[in-house]
Amino acid sequence: MTTIGTATGLTQGTRTKGGIGESTLRPDGTLKVTGEFAYASDLWHEDMLWGHTLRSTVAHADIRSIDIGEALAIPGVHAVLTYADLPTDTRHYGLEIQDTPVLAHGKVRYHGEPVAIIAADHPETARRAAAKILVDYAELPLITDESSATAPDAVLVHDNRQDHHSARVPHPNIVHRQPIVRGDAATAAERADVIVRGEYVFGMQDQAFLGPESGLAIPSDDGGVELHVATQWLHADRRQMAPVLGLPEAKVRMTLSGVGGAFGGREDLSMQIHACLLALHTGRPVKMVYNRFESFFGHVHRHPAKLSYEHGATRDGRLTHVKCRIVLDGGAYASSSPAVVGNAASLGIGPYVVDDVDIEVIALYTNNPPCGAMRGFGAVQACFAYEAQMDRVAAGLGLDPVEFRQLNAMEQGSLMPTGQRVESPAPVAELLRRIKARPLPPERQWEVAGAAADVRALPGGLSNTTHGEDVVRGVGYAVGIKNVGFSEGFDDYSTARVRMEAIAGEPVVTVHTAMAEVGQGGVTVHAQIARTELGVARVTIAPADTRVGSAGSTSASRQTYVTGGAIRHACENVRGQLLELGRRKFGSYHPAWATAELVLEGGRVVTDGGEVLAELVDVLGGETIEAELEWRHRPTEAFDPVTGQGNGHLQYSFAAHRAVVEVDTALGLVKVVELACAQDVGKALNPLSVVGQIQGGTTQGLGIAVMEEIIVDPVTAKVRNPSFTDYLIPTILDTPTIPVDMLELADDRAPYGLRGVGEAPTLSSTPAVLAAIREATGLALNRVPVRPEHLTGTTTSTNAGG
Repeated sequence: MTTIGTATGLTQGTRTKGGIGESTLRPDGTLKVTGEFAYASDLWHEDMLWGHTLRSTVAHADIRSIDIGEALAIPGVHAVLTYADLPTDTRHYGLEIQDTPVLAHGKVRYHGEPVAIIAADHPETARRAAAKILVDYAELPLITDESSATAPDAVLVHDNRQDHHSARVPHPNIVHRQPIVRGDAATAAERADVIVRGEYVFGMQDQAFLGPESGLAIPSDDGGVELHVATQWLHADRRQMAPVLGLPEAKVRMTLSGVGGAFGGREDLSMQIHACLLALHTGRPVKMVYNRFESFFGHVHRHPAKLSYEHGATRDGRLTHVKCRIVLDGGAYASSSPAVVGNAASLGIGPYVVDDVDIEVIALYTNNPPCGAMRGFGAVQACFAYEAQMDRVAAGLGLDPVEFRQLNAMEQGSLMPTGQRVESPAPVAELLRRIKARPLPPERQWEVAGAAADVRALPGGLSNTTHGEDVVRGVGYAVGIKNVGFSEGFDDYSTARVRMEAIAGEPVVTVHTAMAEVGQGGVTVHAQIARTELGVARVTIAPADTRVGSAGSTSASRQTYVTGGAIRHACENVRGQLLELGRRKFGSYHPAWATAELVLEGGRVVTDGGEVLAELVDVLGGETIEAELEWRHRPTEAFDPVTGQGNGHLQYSFAAHRAVVEVDTALGLVKVVELACAQDVGKALNPLSVVGQIQGGTTQGLGIAVMEEIIVDPVTAKVRNPSFTDYLIPTILDTPTIPVDMLELADDRAPYGLRGVGEAPTLSSTPAVLAAIREATGLALNRVPVRPEHLTGTTTSTNAGG
């Protein structure tokens, strides 16, 4: 069930069917559920070769030699390339810090690093050739955690490091450090009647998208290359690729292919440069498709973390101070670790008012797998810890955990730890009230009168491990805060091209952006905006490519805000051009053409009183009206490197969850019965899509709570479980009922009052599940994911990723 609150302060749109506020269906939805949608892995070219990557079998080693002779001798092999074969002196890339080699040079820094690439006439031939490449490794000491990374005699993961963060970190194996200090936490602690300290561990999570990395590179007649690829940011890919390929950006032409999910895992390059290098070298199209095993090594993961917190509060329930230190394991290369550090620090105390804070967040270089962007981006790890702390402080004070949160909840006008004022609605207390007021699901649902027990409702499900004799219920609450959009002074903008013309006697609008549709539903929203602004029913969304300006990344819950804003901006320009054209053609026939109150509705020009002045096709005649414009949100600023103060974020989103779980205390099995969510979405441009985003984010939070973790061997730094057999993700049988309560409180500074939606529910769902399990079992449970042995005390497990 979904309930929607009242929207305030919103711009009134036209009444053209399929506009904003309606639950229009996705144009790709039916194709995806029937298996007819063309993903990147379905790409084909009649004379294409197949690319494959040879990856390191060790985590840290000098490369003594690489012998490719036997591989090249295999019939059907067209190319084997190593670092020595790269065409330019630019041989590294990176989103922010260019520290990642296209192919390993001199040494390998993590298990699975690319060492060589092969092109052959069949994928199995390419794999056989890779197996014939002989690499002589001399293994080196491993850096796997903070103690080994920052020891006085620590091996450096990157020698001679020089980047814009290196001068501000206390050790070269620290990628980035961000302190945030406001007030005097030490003095404030003296006023506390209760002080709670906690140590928490967050495991390494994989994005686990279903469509593996894939793309098709085609050499062009002008010496350039065309790449059709599943990605999150076409222009950032091109920016990193062109210097390595030795080409101007204009000769690297990118087109988005079908994307089978992303969640941050496609922000970094994977096969893009490799496929293009092979295509340019052989003069043939080259397709690369990772299998699931390769995919686990081919993209970054969510940072595992160790988090230390101290909360203090007075007897009447007011927070006095928060101290915290968060250590994120960034793995072998920087990726987006600096930005993840900034988010974890600035959002590290949650949506609460605390005047005195002392926060430090660092990210490490280690020989573990590289980590970077994943849905929630630093705020997820922090939310798990600070929400556990809020429950513990409430218990220490003898207060209801929800009421304690409401007592300290921020609201519009509150100050963040960075000193930034929250200028839009922040209904934290109201979201908590709503989820607490929701009726609880019936207890012992597996007991059906007069029928056999429904084992699906029990922990262990269809494995039929119990009939309920050791099962107890728990209920837990959590709330989180997430930023929307790129932060810390990043020039965040998007570009949209909108064209209106008459085709077959009907006005048609074409919207062209470089936005990566990765499943979030932008292709639906973009058409809705055009219908609303231009009053035209027929809207075509052109394929995303680099023939139009950048749309930025499909991440940070930003695309509806920024690319939606760009489309609206371009539509307004087209509308202005159209009305001026109409004034020139028909203005002398009706004085209403002189007013600025004319609207476009249902393919007509209409006065504010509803009088039809002209059909759009008559105004257009044979002309085409087009606008390509950039749109930027208001600027942010970098956090001060010493105090962390600064207006670093654009917008904040808030979500709260109540989890209801059943726990088999004998076997350590958990069944999440319900994960109710309340979230302020500002304005639901497509309510059905918004609910889907909230339910999807909630399910990913459930995954990290009870099952998802990449296990890294603490001795070898090798990944133990690179498959969906051993890396578990929630199935439909694990997914609980997820009722959504949408509150619409407009952000007056955002297009249509909207608020980014997709990430916030991933934050609070995890700690809500943990809180419910704690209530059911009485156990402290200071790490995620929770495994059966943590609930029964039968074994002790380790996780090098933490």
